[in-house]
Amino acid sequence: MTRRLPIAATVALLALLCCAAATAGAATGVGPARGFAPREVVVKLEGARAPRTVRLPGGVGVREATARLRESPRVAYAAPNFVATASATPPAPRLIPNDPGTIVGPPGPPGGWVAKQWNLLPWQGQATPLLPISPGGIDAVSAWENLAAAGRPGGRGVTVAVLDTGVAYRTVSPRFLRSPDFASGQFVRGYDFVDDDRQPLDENGHGTHVAGTIAEKTNNGVGLAGIAYRAKLMPVRVLDRQGRGQADDIARGIRFAVARGADVINMSFNFGCRRRVPGVDEALRVAYRRGVVTVASVGNLGAEACVSPPATGPRTIGVGGSTQGGCLGDYSLAGKGVDLIAPGGGTPVPGCPSVSADPIYQVTFRGRSTRRFGEPGSYVGTSMAAAHVSGVAAMVLASETIDRGAKSRRRVALVTRRLRRTTRDMGLPAIRQGAGMIDAGRATDPAA
Repeated sequence: MTRRLPIAATVALLALLCCAAATAGAATGVGPARGFAPREVVVKLEGARAPRTVRLPGGVGVREATARLRESPRVAYAAPNFVATASATPPAPRLIPNDPGTIVGPPGPPGGWVAKQWNLLPWQGQATPLLPISPGGIDAVSAWENLAAAGRPGGRGVTVAVLDTGVAYRTVSPRFLRSPDFASGQFVRGYDFVDDDRQPLDENGHGTHVAGTIAEKTNNGVGLAGIAYRAKLMPVRVLDRQGRGQADDIARGIRFAVARGADVINMSFNFGCRRRVPGVDEALRVAYRRGVVTVASVGNLGAEACVSPPATGPRTIGVGGSTQGGCLGDYSLAGKGVDLIAPGGGTPVPGCPSVSADPIYQVTFRGRSTRRFGEPGSYVGTSMAAAHVSGVAAMVLASETIDRGAKSRRRVALVTRRLRRTTRDMGLPAIRQGAGMIDAGRATDPAA
């Protein structure tokens, strides 16, 4: 039975909400899809024996109300009126995109992406025939549901710049085709700093793969799924067809992305161990001052000897790689520049209880051709891991978990803090895992 506050106490509490009502505009209470009753909060006053339920006036949202009430020293706690589900009932249907999992050969079944994209699956909970769980997954499924409930599905309204080998984002002459799992409308203007022109087309495949993980079209009945699938992508080519790029081009690429309105910049590449790259660091400082979240791979053992720039650059989130079995990848470097871990696929470190070692699947070139596409099984490493963090960062920016109106440095701090505080602890030293493994579901959950 619901017990409601006496009239006098209710009036006093509603007075605390006046500021929230003034700023909430058209916001209203949210429905059961978000897990709590609309337009109700449960409040306990200091010294009271039991909590009571307060009905909110029009124009005051549940989250605004609880935040305002918690600021009062008279309030012991305030929380949404959460909804429980009987344990005996089957779980509610999950949002499972219809992407078939392949663009080559016979068409796959709707939802076939789950057989390949272990990296996007829930890592805990109750598995179903349509949606298994994966110890190495980031739970993008819950994040998609959280953003749909927030009215910003798939990271809508956020732009991610992909500094890489370019992206197969448009068809130009018979040589270059747009990847079949991208739509022309999801790209904003980019630039090619290698050839110095306005067509940052991919000649390698790496950039297309990275961009696909971040924001490939999802629930479109084609290919695989992307994380922030309604975010805009800005292709910025700073690496040549061999995947090599010069510091001056990279610095110019960062500044271009900042000037053109990018919210997140992904950099899945590394300079040599302990190299000082002042031009790139300076550009990263500009990005930070302008409120742009920068994300970079920490590097792969064998290709690099230590965590290296740009992952060690100012305010940049350095990302190591994890495996299908939820362990650290044997390629992932350790050092002070490791901030987070995300799926990179491949072989786990010795001692991992799981030998699962699938790669990160995404639609990109098959072989050396820029006209033939598939889901190659050769992409493993911290490049792939950084793309996951960039996609989740875009979703955090679009979610209701941070202040969307935050400017400049505070915006970067809020996103970084949110990503770090919602991670999974892998039980490793901080120099190997940073804050831990990203969890997209928790990072975008206002209740987390």
